[in-house]
Amino acid sequence: MTDKARMEIGISTFIEATPDPVTGVRISHAERLRHAVEEIVLADQVGLDVYGVGEHHRPDYAGSAPAVVLAAAAAATKRIRLTSAVTVLSSDDPVRVYQSFSTLDGISNGRAEIMAGRGSFIESFPLFGYSLDDYDELFEEKLELLLEICKHEKVTWRGGHRPAIDNLGVYPRAVQDPLPVWIATGGNPESSIRAGLLGLPVAYAIIGGMPEQFAPLVELYKKAAAQAGHDVSKLQIATHSHGFVGDSTEQTADLFFPPTQAQMSKIGRERGWGQPYSRSTFDSARSLRGALYVGDPEYVAEKIVLLRRNLGVTRFFLHVNVGTMPHLDVMHAIELLGTRVAPIVHKELARIEG
Repeated sequence: MTDKARMEIGISTFIEATPDPVTGVRISHAERLRHAVEEIVLADQVGLDVYGVGEHHRPDYAGSAPAVVLAAAAAATKRIRLTSAVTVLSSDDPVRVYQSFSTLDGISNGRAEIMAGRGSFIESFPLFGYSLDDYDELFEEKLELLLEICKHEKVTWRGGHRPAIDNLGVYPRAVQDPLPVWIATGGNPESSIRAGLLGLPVAYAIIGGMPEQFAPLVELYKKAAAQAGHDVSKLQIATHSHGFVGDSTEQTADLFFPPTQAQMSKIGRERGWGQPYSRSTFDSARSLRGALYVGDPEYVAEKIVLLRRNLGVTRFFLHVNVGTMPHLDVMHAIELLGTRVAPIVHKELARIEG
């Protein structure tokens, strides 16, 4: 298998700071942030390819400033790529987003990426003074500006939701030219088409159902890219799914279920999903074709290989904790993903794909 065909494997996190589902004790945001930096450093040491930190503005997550967290780890890492997962671009300023991640790019010597999305929660909109009525228009406009800044040192731009820029420079410039920008989506067809037309890499959040059901979206993405004249063979496709790796599948499932149930049930109540998250739902999702990647290294690797075969993904993010989990368990899962899962996946893909 060539380097071009090699599948990247990494971690994503929202830096969960939810109460312990048994004791009710909540870890402080400060301690959880320090743990996150340690986890990124370990991921680099065990050979993982990428680490993503999501942006949220609510008490159960500590990651409201992903670039700052990633920069803290950048100086202590050597190879791993560092990305947001995601940057809620609609409620942010593209100039500051670029400056934050170009600064990260400089500190890491060219390892920063931006994953731009609309976010899975809406708290940032009222916090920063934006209306949800402008949800789609904000993202489209700000993405346009961000891409202009990535391409050009000096920018002239006008839009409807931000003051105009007239031939002004944005600094510091990134080491990478251009600074990579991914489009993140939960499965919106229009997002797939937009990413394809722009020739940008796309990342799908697959947290329910069966990953194979995203195949039509991948085809939409590729078709749009081809129509726009982009080289389809160079497209990058990532997925982000919840999961955890342990020494045995059943023990790992028992460890991962309580915090997952607590957080998913909480989100379900907020969004009116109806029934609380059950063990049967959890067990169904961790089946071979399900969207939960929970188990021993061999089983998780088997599911990642199946994902590659079904969707042709070039990068896989394992979201290692949905609710707060013990730091040592998270560190062990990261170690297993790098030292056990990734080698199995790469060896099997080399056998299958040549």
